[in-house]
Amino acid sequence: MSRPDARRRTLYALLGELPPRRRRIAARRIAEEDRGSYVLEKLTLDLNGLEAVPAYFTRPKATGPFPVALYNHAHGGDYVLGKDELLRGRAALQSPPWAEELARRGCAALCFDTWAFGERRGRSESEIFKEMLWRGRVLWGMMVYDSLRAVDYLVSRPDVLPDRIATLGISMGSTMAWWTAALDTRVRVCVDLCCMTDYDDLIRARGLDGHGIYYYVPALLKHFTTAGINALISPRPHLCLAGRYDRLTPLDGLRRIDRELRAVYRRDGAPEAWGLRLYPCGHMETAEMRAQALRFLDRWL
Repeated sequence: MSRPDARRRTLYALLGELPPRRRRIAARRIAEEDRGSYVLEKLTLDLNGLEAVPAYFTRPKATGPFPVALYNHAHGGDYVLGKDELLRGRAALQSPPWAEELARRGCAALCFDTWAFGERRGRSESEIFKEMLWRGRVLWGMMVYDSLRAVDYLVSRPDVLPDRIATLGISMGSTMAWWTAALDTRVRVCVDLCCMTDYDDLIRARGLDGHGIYYYVPALLKHFTTAGINALISPRPHLCLAGRYDRLTPLDGLRRIDRELRAVYRRDGAPEAWGLRLYPCGHMETAEMRAQALRFLDRWL
């Protein structure tokens, strides 16, 4: 086993007691709609064997197979929005919504409601966290597990190109993007917006309460830094977009991560595949960020 694979196993083991991944993922199509620039499939997916997961799959009006993006929705305290962020956007994002943006480029997308959001709401994030803790599970672990199983689902679809899978998102969705890419090498491209947070620097800045309880994994800092997790993505293309004034991503930590990942990507012979871009803004996507993300996806996906 290579050292990155061993590190991935260590990282995965920190995520609590997770269901087995051997089961085939059952998918049920609820409806299909013409949304003008793309076709929308409304689905339920059996990702974890515990509860059905509502999801959207969007695809261009063309003949596939297509490259695809696993789109991870944000938190923002909006437990209603969930996967609808892919179709509708949110205040922190540019227009048009990502479903339209990706379809214009011939790219499909999948987004599902994570625990406590959208059609999976009804219990609070705190309630779910506490019950899972008693049962030996970790909320972030189960959220990541669902994302990894979503990749399993994508590669099973005949209209998806299994070697052209990206993942992206903002805020909580950003963190999910880089965790998923770190753990699953089938993800070929990662774009994260506004949540590349250096854990140690966040502690020094006394910013722990800025992130929801879902974010915290027992004993993580005994084994990994933020840069150490993201090093597992190398040499695959990875773009990080961040605001200089974002309190959730202290600037000193961003610079430290950038230094370490530049060295990792140089070592792995792919210095052009990593990039950190900083913008004079807070926790939001600017027009320039959107343009940079699209150029990156056009180049690598």
